[in-house]
Amino acid sequence: MRNGVTIGQAAAFVGVTVKTVRHYHKLGLVPEPERDSSGYRRYGSGELLQLVQVRTLAAAGVPLAEIGPMLGADAAEFGAALTDVERQLTERIDALVARRNTLHRLADGDRVLLPDRACAVLDRMRGLGFDPAYVAAQREALVLARALVPEGFDGFLTQLEHGLDDPEYIALTKRGQEAETWDPDDPRIEELAAAMADRYLANPALLGDHASLRAWATASAQYKLINNHRGDQAPISARLTALTEARLRSAGVRGPHR
Repeated sequence: MRNGVTIGQAAAFVGVTVKTVRHYHKLGLVPEPERDSSGYRRYGSGELLQLVQVRTLAAAGVPLAEIGPMLGADAAEFGAALTDVERQLTERIDALVARRNTLHRLADGDRVLLPDRACAVLDRMRGLGFDPAYVAAQREALVLARALVPEGFDGFLTQLEHGLDDPEYIALTKRGQEAETWDPDDPRIEELAAAMADRYLANPALLGDHASLRAWATASAQYKLINNHRGDQAPISARLTALTEARLRSAGVRGPHR
C-alpha cells in the first residue's frame, strides 16, 4: 500500500476544496496519483508540493491556463511570466478603480454622465432662475449630444455658455418657457420666433463656431433625435424651435441650430 493521504486530506492540508483539486487534475496542472491496492488514490509529498504551487500562483492572480507552463519554467522564464501577470493585474486594478470612481460619481448626479464644464453650465442655468423642467431637458440634451455627436459636444457647450452670457437671449429663452402655457395658434409664438432668430443673427456666437457647425451638419439624424427629445412634452417649444430655424434658414444661415 502506498503511503500518502486521501484527496480530502490533501485538499484540507493545502487549503482548497476537493472540487478544486479535481479541477487541477482536469486541467493537467497536477497529475492524479495512482491508486493503491485498496483502490484509493494516495497523495504523497510530491503531489502536495504541486498543489501548493498551483494554489499559490492562482491566489496571486495567475490565470489557471498560464500556470502549467510556469511550473516547468526556468528562473528567467518564470520571472518574465510573473511580470506579465503583474501587468494584467495592474490593468484589472485600474479598470476596477475606474468603476469604483464611477459609482462614487453616481452620488453626484449629473457628473456621472457629464464633464465638469457641462455641469457648470447646468448650475448656471439653475442660478439664473431657469425652470427646473427646462434645466432637466437641457441636461438630457447634453447627455445625448455627448454620446451621439462627441465631436460637436464642446461647441454645443460653448453655444450654451455664450447664451448664458447674453441677457437678452436669457430673457427670450425664459419667454419661450412661458409659451408652453399659450394656445398653439397664439400669434405671439411667431413673434417670439422672429425675436429669437434676430437675436441669433445679432450675436453669431450663439450659432456656434465653424468646427461645431461642421460637426452638426454631418450629424443631421442625431441632431433630429436630440432636438425632438421631449417634443411631446413641450410642443410649443418644439414649434418655436422649428419656426426660429426656418427664419434663420431664410436669412441664409445653414443649420442645424439650437
